[in-house]
Amino acid sequence: MAKKSSKSDRQAVIDELRRKQKGAERRRGFAIVGVCALVALLIVVAAAYRPVKNWYDLRKFKDIAIDSIGAPASDCRKVETKPADGNQDHKPTGTQITYTTAPPAFGPHWNEANVAPAPFNRKFYTEKDRPELEALVHNLEHGYTILWYDQSIADDSGQLNVIDGIADKFRSDSTNFRYKFIAAPWTADDEKESGKFPDGMHVALSHWSAKGGDSKDQQVGVFQYCSEPSGAALKQFMLDYPYTDAPEPDAM
Repeated sequence: MAKKSSKSDRQAVIDELRRKQKGAERRRGFAIVGVCALVALLIVVAAAYRPVKNWYDLRKFKDIAIDSIGAPASDCRKVETKPADGNQDHKPTGTQITYTTAPPAFGPHWNEANVAPAPFNRKFYTEKDRPELEALVHNLEHGYTILWYDQSIADDSGQLNVIDGIADKFRSDSTNFRYKFIAAPWTADDEKESGKFPDGMHVALSHWSAKGGDSKDQQVGVFQYCSEPSGAALKQFMLDYPYTDAPEPDAM
């Protein structure tokens, strides 16, 4: 009887160990599922955070006229022009072109559908997703005004939000050529290749103007530099230099 009891005791111990092991395995399984669910939730939250934050930040500009957003026009220098070249001077996509002005307002450029020019419906870019300069110069040829901002603006979330607020005014209509506008960064790499903005200036407006004529000799690049983003300066700049005076205004 003692042997049978001993065998039964050992079996009971084994059964208990197996029960505890299965319990531990179930708990580990639940823990793994829980961790996976938490990671998945964090991924979803992270993906949704930026669009939600952008929407929240842009609300304050919704009912404000563009010329009331940002700094006054007096924070900008007088408009400058330079003789332009490069009209219809198309280079193979991927060819690196060094522009002689910071930022460019004219010059040779790429020409490839869905690449150059950049799409009409995008109005605001950061360094992570900005098209190449050679693509954006093609936008300029088609009459766009580009607001360029340097690294100091890119590093200032408040100032960057102002620029996004300005850009948002051009998002309401996907077919109106009067909304040919893009905001894009002037990066450290751009500065190495083509130079920096003038001292104290952190924003630049550029436009390629044919001055209403057909002759390439009449074309100029138009520039205006500002210490801060100014919706008022941009509005006047685009009134003075509309898309219609570009070398190729009827192209998207």
